[in-house]
Amino acid sequence: MSGRRSNIIIKNAEEIRKIEIACRIVAETLVLLEKYVVPGVSTLELDSIAEDYIKSKNAHPAFKGYPVDDKFFPGSLCISVDDEVVHGLPSERKLKEGEIVSLDCGAYINGFYGDSAVTYPVGKVSDDKTRLMRVTEESLYLGIDQARQNKKIYDIARAIQNHCERNGFSLTRELVGHGIGKNLHEDPAVPNFVPPLLYKNRFPNEKLLLGMAIAIEPMVHFGRKEVKTATDGWTVVTSDKSPAAHFEHTIVITQDKPLILTSRN
Repeated sequence: MSGRRSNIIIKNAEEIRKIEIACRIVAETLVLLEKYVVPGVSTLELDSIAEDYIKSKNAHPAFKGYPVDDKFFPGSLCISVDDEVVHGLPSERKLKEGEIVSLDCGAYINGFYGDSAVTYPVGKVSDDKTRLMRVTEESLYLGIDQARQNKKIYDIARAIQNHCERNGFSLTRELVGHGIGKNLHEDPAVPNFVPPLLYKNRFPNEKLLLGMAIAIEPMVHFGRKEVKTATDGWTVVTSDKSPAAHFEHTIVITQDKPLILTSRN
């Protein structure tokens, strides 16, 4: 069986600078949105705030109109609530106290993309949901710490998987992180789990090279790993209706430690 051929694009300093500009807009958007994540706000309102801010920076919301299987994503954000893992559609739905909401944001400017996600609590949430968010974010940073020159994709995946599963959580298998640059999704695929034998061709264990830009994004479930797509054709939900969290950063491989381009600090 032949392996999947990847087309990894190494970025030069100027290209990384342009990706960083897009990533800075994404990070600023997610920081802005945090104060609006309160009970009673609609997800459509959050989407509008994000779109207005991104456009005020002369950028384009990367997800709006993004094509998948002959359909086009209608929102500027993917907004996923509680058992919605990713790709949730903005709507008139109002957030409720105790829910958690994942905001996935992308921006396109000067020919390059930035991409990041964060999960916020809506008011006071349960201890279980708080722990789910904490462990998911911790796993992201553990994965990022493995993203070093001459290490491999599975080093990232193993760090994320081990931390989440040690804490009793499971990970989405159908969706993974990705390379990023002139395209929103590029090679390599960055899974959040070490693929079993039959998946290794789909997710090759690529060597991490200087100048690679990748988006690492653990999607973690409180319950089982199985997911399904909702009737809207976009939103991915946990099959057992357990809550899920999603954190993501765009990073670049450097000669030293990985550089987080979407840091919100």
